[in-house]
Amino acid sequence: MKVRAADFLDYDQERGVYRENPEQLVRDDVEKHYWLHVVRAIIKDWRLYLMLVPMLLVFLFWRYLPMYELLGCFKVDNSVLSVSDQMFSGFSYFKRLLFAGDSTSTDFWRAMRNTFITSFYGLCFGFPMPIILALFFNEVKSNGARSVYQVLTYLPKFMSTVVMTSLVAMLVKQGAVTTNMGIVSQALVKLGVIPYEVGQAGLLNNPKFFRTLYQISGIWEGAGYDSIVFFAAIIAISPTSYEAAQIDGANKWAQMRYVVLPSILSTIVIMLITRIGSLLNVGYEKVMLLYNTNTYVTADVVSTFANRYGMKGEAQTGLAAAAEMMNNVIGMLLVIGSNTIARKATNTSLY
Repeated sequence: MKVRAADFLDYDQERGVYRENPEQLVRDDVEKHYWLHVVRAIIKDWRLYLMLVPMLLVFLFWRYLPMYELLGCFKVDNSVLSVSDQMFSGFSYFKRLLFAGDSTSTDFWRAMRNTFITSFYGLCFGFPMPIILALFFNEVKSNGARSVYQVLTYLPKFMSTVVMTSLVAMLVKQGAVTTNMGIVSQALVKLGVIPYEVGQAGLLNNPKFFRTLYQISGIWEGAGYDSIVFFAAIIAISPTSYEAAQIDGANKWAQMRYVVLPSILSTIVIMLITRIGSLLNVGYEKVMLLYNTNTYVTADVVSTFANRYGMKGEAQTGLAAAAEMMNNVIGMLLVIGSNTIARKATNTSLY
């Protein structure tokens, strides 16, 4: 294949010569001075880039530098030596967690099972609630009333985990100071939902009720705050879409089904992918504040397992790191899988 000058140059009929394409000259200049333009843009908007420095430092010190310690799951645990100086142990910790058959392996598989179940319940019951709240806010015509409702649902998100779990404990179980049952336990006993003995012993001491209490408290804490994204997508819908639906005779339910939900479907898919990505990242803080030895059977998750074994000293930190490593790898695979499925099914994906 021969390359000719006419393939890259424009012919000037007046002068009878070939010359370079002006558009190509501009592209060449941009590519040649690319970093110069970048430096000029940074200097021009230096205040905005300065505001990024704290965020970059947070990611550097609390996200990227700790990754180096993950090498501990492949090294012989020795608190005296640094991770780089420790001897390589291969996949011994992973083999012990998965195939050893001892109490450690049993505890790990129980924690993994509880993590999946707890996260799956949260996905089934916790993910739709922000969407339902956003649809409710959209139907409230009074701006003042809507603002009040939104503030009331946002407030639990700004409470610390300690305060929130303390409120849950006061509502459902027998306290340390008083011998009376919590108000929720009293109501459930009077309605016949639970026996009096269960309410007196405390719902948080009963493994059958831990997951229910965990999910309900999670919905109460985060549903209002998570509805902001969906509500923003709803108010961005053009009013002409509602008018066209009304002309076709659609009532409120039909408008919600054929106008609102299809319009925010892309937002729902993106949020669902991110939720699936964090499916196994059950925060250990809330679980540790709510569970006890009586509820390990249903409450112990991978993060609490890693925290508990990591605090036992040498020869246990590697096990904790290996457990978290497997948890994170599974989460990454879930993100890739859900993103692929969403891209093929709805033509909407995270990347």
